Amino acid sequence: MKFSELKEKAASTVKKAGKKTFVAAMAVVVICVAVLLNFILMKDDAPVKDLGADLSDVAGLLEAQDANETATDDYFANIVLNRQSARDEAMEVLLGVTDSTTAIEEVKNSAYNDIEQLALDIENEANIETMIQAKGFEQCIAVVSGNSASVIVKTDGLTPGEVAQISEIVYEQTGILPSELKIIEKK
Repeated sequence: MKFSELKEKAASTVKKAGKKTFVAAMAVVVICVAVLLNFILMKDDAPVKDLGADLSDVAGLLEAQDANETATDDYFANIVLNRQSARDEAMEVLLGVTDSTTAIEEVKNSAYNDIEQLALDIENEANIETMIQAKGFEQCIAVVSGNSASVIVKTDGLTPGEVAQISEIVYEQTGILPSELKIIEKK
């Protein structure tokens, strides 16, 4: 298909669907991309304490360790909140499209499919997180998006065997190949 044919087809689809429906569909796409980028590119913005304390100050080291653990716990809690907030926004847009009286059936069906996929991703993520924690990891967050996934694991370092376990769990739950899986270690 040539570019001009593709351009004409897109223009006719926009005319059929209406501008509001097209804008809503594009908003869904933008939100999905934003959710994916949010989890892939998110960095830890929490301040990290300098542990330049003297080893003889055991109380100071324990206090610093507790603060670091709290920062890590906050990191995982923030990721869960951000993921849920982004999902809620995406679901709101999708439900708006499905409830629209001006949306064409093709766009509504696409929104229904996106809702089903979102629900499946949520279920897969919960299963992955549960199974990884069952392997002995204290905390983890899984983010599944299309044919790729990211898993953030609280660890002091992963062994090759642990990486293989995580990869296997993700593959069994989603069918996502290890080459499309990003495992992020968080201390």
